Amino acid sequence: MSQLALQRCHPTAELPTGGPRKLLLIGNPNVGKSLLFGFLTKRYVTVSNYPGTTVEITSAKATIGGEQRLVVDTPGTNGLIPQSDDERVARDILLNSPGADVVQVGDMSNIRRTLLLSLQIAEYGVPFTLCLNMSDEARERNSEVDATALSETLGIPVVATSALRRWNLERLKREAVRPALARVTTQYPEAIEEGIAEISRGEELTRGFALAILAGDETLTPFIAEEKRPRLDAIRQEVQRKVRLPLSVAIANARVAAVDKLLGEASTQKAASRSNFRDWLGGISMHPIWGVPVLAFVLYVAWWFVGKFGAGQMVDLLESKIFEQHVNVWTIQLLDFLARFPHQHAIEEKLIRAAYTGAAGLTFTQQVAKFFHDIVVGPYGIVTMALTYAIAIVLPVVITFFFFFGVLEDSGYLPRLAVMLNRLFRKMGLNGKAVLPMVLGLGCDTMATLTTRILETKKEATIVTILLALGVPCSAQLGVIMAMLGPLSFTAVAIWLSVIVGTIFLVGYLAAKVVPGEAGDFILEIPPIRIPRLSNITIKVLARTEWYLKEAVPLFIIGTLLLYVLDATQMLSRIQQIMSPLVVAGLGLPAEASNAFLIGFLRRDYGAAGLFAMQRAGQLNAVQTVVSLTVITLFIPCIANLLVILKERGTRMGLAIAGFIIVYSFGIGVVMNVVFKAFKVTLS
Repeated sequence: MSQLALQRCHPTAELPTGGPRKLLLIGNPNVGKSLLFGFLTKRYVTVSNYPGTTVEITSAKATIGGEQRLVVDTPGTNGLIPQSDDERVARDILLNSPGADVVQVGDMSNIRRTLLLSLQIAEYGVPFTLCLNMSDEARERNSEVDATALSETLGIPVVATSALRRWNLERLKREAVRPALARVTTQYPEAIEEGIAEISRGEELTRGFALAILAGDETLTPFIAEEKRPRLDAIRQEVQRKVRLPLSVAIANARVAAVDKLLGEASTQKAASRSNFRDWLGGISMHPIWGVPVLAFVLYVAWWFVGKFGAGQMVDLLESKIFEQHVNVWTIQLLDFLARFPHQHAIEEKLIRAAYTGAAGLTFTQQVAKFFHDIVVGPYGIVTMALTYAIAIVLPVVITFFFFFGVLEDSGYLPRLAVMLNRLFRKMGLNGKAVLPMVLGLGCDTMATLTTRILETKKEATIVTILLALGVPCSAQLGVIMAMLGPLSFTAVAIWLSVIVGTIFLVGYLAAKVVPGEAGDFILEIPPIRIPRLSNITIKVLARTEWYLKEAVPLFIIGTLLLYVLDATQMLSRIQQIMSPLVVAGLGLPAEASNAFLIGFLRRDYGAAGLFAMQRAGQLNAVQTVVSLTVITLFIPCIANLLVILKERGTRMGLAIAGFIIVYSFGIGVVMNVVFKAFKVTLS
C-alpha cells in the first residue's frame, strides 16, 4: 500500500488483530444492522430508530460458513467521506480490514440511498455482499426491489431480508462469505476523471481514495505524506478551476445520476405507494404547529403509564406487598435463626433503631449477630434500604419507562421530534440533531454524552454535554420523579416542568453566546412511521433492565453501606448539621433530605429514591416536594457520567461543568423556596 493510503484506524475503531477472519456489517443509519448482528452472533445490541445510536464498535465471534469469524457492527454512515466521528470510524474499519467479508446492509424501501453507498464501496475496490433489509416494509409500501435483477446489474450477491421477521437470514449467512467486486463504474465529468488519473499516477490508489482527495476529505490529511500534500492540493485546485460546481457537489451529482441509471437498467423498483395514514401521521409529527399536540399526547401517555401505572400500582405491589410483608420479614427471621438472637418484632423501625443503643451487656457472639442484623435489615440495611430502593421502588418505573421509550424508538417518532424542534434549538447554537442525544439522555446520560460525537462541531457537543448533565434526568431518575409528581396538583407539576425546561433553554442560550464556534448543518435521515413490534421492544427492555441491575444495584448497596458507616460513626448527623443551613433554612426541607443529596453524588436516581421514600412517609409536603425534585433533577450527574464528561470534554471543562451544576441546582432551589414563602404558596 502506498504512502497515501491509510496507515492506521481511527482510535475508536481499533479491533483485535489476528484471530478469526472478520465479517463487517456496514450501512446507512437505521437499516437494521444491529438486529442482523444479533441474529448472526446471538448477542444483543440496542436497536434505535434514528441515526447515531451505534457509535461504539461492537464485535462478537460467530460460526458462519463453517468457520469462526469476528462479526463487527460498524457505526451507521451515509457515505465514505465522513461528516462525523462515527462515519470516520466506519470508513477506516472498512479500508483497514483487507480480506474481510463485507456485508452492506441497506433499506429496500430507500434503494437510492443504499446504492449511493454501494457505489462508494465499489470505488474503493472492496468486495461485498448487498443485503436489502426491511423487505416487508418495502412490500407494504409497494416499493419492493427485484434482488435478482439488481444482482445481475451490480455483479455482486444481493439478498432481500427482513431482520425483524427473521426472513431469508440463513441465505444471507451463506452469501455473506461469498462477496464479489461490483462491476459498476460511475462516469464523472472529464476534468474529474483527469484529476483521478493524475492523483493515481505512480501510486497504488483506488478510485475511491482519489475521489475523496478531490472532494476535500480533510480526514485523510493525517494519513498523507507531508511532502506529497502540495502536489495533491495543486491537482485539486486545477480540477476545481475546470468544474463550475464545488468538486464535492459535482462528485455527488454524478453518483446520483449513476444510481438513477442503475435503477432504470435493472427495472428494480415498482411504483411508489400513495400516502397512507402512517405517512400522514409522520408528516404532522414534524409540523411546527400540529406537532405540538402530538408531543403533548406523547407526554401525557408517558405520565400515565410510567407515573401512574409503574410508579403507582407496580411500586405499591413490590414495596408494600412483597418487600415489607415478606422479603424483609423472611430476611429478619433467617438472620435470627442463624444467629439465635431473637428479634421477634425487629421489622418495626423503633425496635431496629433501639438495637443501636442496646449493645451494652451483649456477648461477643451477640454483638456480631447484631452487626450483621443492622447491616442487612437495619435502617441503613442492604435489604431494607438498598434492595428496597433498587428493586421495589426504582425498578418498576425503570421497566415501564424502558418499555415506553422502546415504543418511541421503534415507531420512528424521535427523528420527527428533532425536525419539529430544529428551529427552537437554533436559538441555542444547536440544530435539531442535538435532540437525539438529549432524548437518549432520558435513557442514560452516560451513553448520551458519548453520542454527542454525532454532532458535527465541538461547540454543539459541549453545549449538549452541559445540558445533559444539568437538566436531562436518566430513565431511573425520571421514573422516580414521575412517581413523586403523580400525587401533586397540575400547578405543582407545571412549576417543576417550567423550571427544568426554562433552565435548559436559558443555559443553552447563554452557552451558545459563550462557547466559541458555529452550529453544524441539519441533515437527518427520517425513517418511516412503523408499528412497534412487541418482541423487539421486549428484547430491548430485558437488555436495558439487565444493564440497570448490573450497574445500579451495586452502587445502591455501596451507597447504603456508606450511610451505615457514617451513621455508626456519628458522621451522618454532623454532615446533616453542616448542610442544615442550606437544606433546612435555604431549601426549606427536613434535615433528613441531606442524606438524599449526599448519596445523589453516587447516583442521582438513588437520591431521588430517598426523596420518594420521604414523600411516601409524609415527610415532604407539596411545596417541599417540588423544591426537592427541582434540585435533584438539576443535580450533579452520576459518577459514571461525570467520568465520561471528563474523558470527552477534558478535566478542566468537566470539573467546571460539575461545579456550575452544584451551585446552580441549589441556587434555584433556594430561590424557589424564598418565592413560595413570600407569596405563601401551598400548591395543595
